[in-house]
Amino acid sequence: MTPILTRRDFLRRSGMGMGMLGLADLHAAASAKSSAHFAPKAKRVIHFFLNGGPSHVDTFDYKPALARYEGKAVPSHRLTERKTGAAFPSPFKFQRYGQSGIEVSELFAKTAAHIDDIAVIRSMQAQVPNHEPSLMLMNCGDSVQPRPSLGSWLTYGLGSANENLPGFIAMCPGGMPIKGAENWQSAFLPGAFQGTYVDSKHQQVDRLIENIRSPHADARVQMRQLELMRSINEAHRQDRGDPRLEARIQSFELAFRMQIEAADAFDVTQEPAHIRAMYGEGVHGRQTLIARRLLERGVRMVQLWHGAGQPWDNHDNIATNHRRLAGEIDQPIAALLHDLKQRGMLEDTLVIWGGEFGRTPTVELSGGKSKLGRDHNHYGFSVWMAGGGVKGGTVYGSTDELGFAAEQDPVSVHDLHATILHLLGVNHEELTYRYAGRDFRLTDVHGEVLRRVLA
Repeated sequence: MTPILTRRDFLRRSGMGMGMLGLADLHAAASAKSSAHFAPKAKRVIHFFLNGGPSHVDTFDYKPALARYEGKAVPSHRLTERKTGAAFPSPFKFQRYGQSGIEVSELFAKTAAHIDDIAVIRSMQAQVPNHEPSLMLMNCGDSVQPRPSLGSWLTYGLGSANENLPGFIAMCPGGMPIKGAENWQSAFLPGAFQGTYVDSKHQQVDRLIENIRSPHADARVQMRQLELMRSINEAHRQDRGDPRLEARIQSFELAFRMQIEAADAFDVTQEPAHIRAMYGEGVHGRQTLIARRLLERGVRMVQLWHGAGQPWDNHDNIATNHRRLAGEIDQPIAALLHDLKQRGMLEDTLVIWGGEFGRTPTVELSGGKSKLGRDHNHYGFSVWMAGGGVKGGTVYGSTDELGFAAEQDPVSVHDLHATILHLLGVNHEELTYRYAGRDFRLTDVHGEVLRRVLA
């Protein structure tokens, strides 16, 4: 019996790699790629996602007026999720850094040493003061409906430069955040563009990526098994034309190719001792170093989660909790910025920092008493970007005197996404996918590029 797929055919198809993802939607994918119609400033993205909502007034948005109003009720027409009381000055010291003189909290003193490469957006706004919808909005562009994530849109529109690794990887140590894999979902895009989750608390590659190696078969036997599965799946696909089946076929082939490439990328012991020391001990130093290694190998986007198990959602004792959390990632972030720069990668790597919203400048109350923490605040908060195409040493927008709400140049999440896509050479209005009779895009029918943060 003549095999449906010969070994030569298999190798030819595998060699096509990520470029063949979403074969059943090839026409739509080709249309999407045409939207990258101008030269990109950035080729890859690394996103530090601080789960739970870091306080902007304790990190990158200095508000000296809070000290003047300390212990006093402040007027606000903004509704908060929980009852809050008087103005609550930051327990952390701020100082100016770099030639730009941008104020940054002592919490991120090491990151602040690179402030002249960073553009701080101080006028971000979300839609509601709840984690679940705000996580979906920040990651997927819609707070209610299932939509593809930013990383999925990027890999759909731009592909990956390495056929042996996923184009989009989400690293989250110790388990998933609220909403789980929906944060990196492909939704109605072909499943091949789904983010690959890695529990980075582990160090052995076998535990970082489940089933990366077969305990029962060597590579030759696995290839024969893969040939058989593809021949069966291919015959099944021809009868039904389901794009999900093509995504499954591609997933099997990618998993096979990853066995060598992933083991190498995740092995940080190959790095010199001084590089490992620069990133620091602990899981966040290690996963940040792994992220740099993945970007070097052509992965399009890596999302590094922080605070999944112990989030930045500090409703009480923010002085202790924010200091502990920042202490885990300040050094790795600073190390990454330095490392990318010394390797000539920062100029075409976009680095993003932020959470799903900020926190109130007033103290949260419980039973009428202060908990020395802050409630959720979606009216105004900060994110920052650095690297590929970003005008460093700049501040965009501002919140009011106390930091309650965006006042000057408010920025929506759609604006942020439009700007990110623009830096990668993509017109956000033209990166579309037809689904259920409508052309969808990451920014829906919104979004303006923030021209003043562009270099």
